[in-house]
Amino acid sequence: MTSRVYRLHSTLELPLEDVHEYFEDPDLPDGIEGVDITRRNNTLIISAVPDDDSISKYTPTAQLKASVTENRVYEEDPDAGPGGPSGGGGGPQWGALEEEEEIESELVEYACFKGDRETVLQNTALQYEMFQVLCQIASRAEKGTLTAVAATEDDIEAVRIVDGERRPASVTVAEDPGEADEDDGVDWRNNEFIS
Repeated sequence: MTSRVYRLHSTLELPLEDVHEYFEDPDLPDGIEGVDITRRNNTLIISAVPDDDSISKYTPTAQLKASVTENRVYEEDPDAGPGGPSGGGGGPQWGALEEEEEIESELVEYACFKGDRETVLQNTALQYEMFQVLCQIASRAEKGTLTAVAATEDDIEAVRIVDGERRPASVTVAEDPGEADEDDGVDWRNNEFIS
């Protein structure tokens, strides 16, 4: 049995610069020699490069996909208290007609790994290894959640990373659908009213 990812949901967002910085010197799992990073318009594609020849060059390896968006990030004024530069209440200052200083801001590109498994993690060759890379990216994200159920050689693994921090996770089997439906419902094959 090979390791696979069965369920995955991601809402991760992190600056694109942080993603590129991580891949300058990544800690890649066994089986992956490196990654190819491609950007097509507003889509970032990170594809696994296998470390041996057992995977044909025509076999699509696992890839992570993220949408790239621009967000305006405002710098906070260190002199401003809770009520603004004057330290007073947040209401209008009718007596003072001074020009307000413009808050410094910049446009920052974010990589958004959002969606379910087929949207974020594609292809099966080296899928689990690229999932491990996604977990490392998730531990760097300040915003978003990654939840997943994966099967390794020996075990089923539940993963939950929230705002860059690993949290406890478990897998629960609610019911076995094969046994629950045996006595309930209509037996359509032996129904006397249907000819």
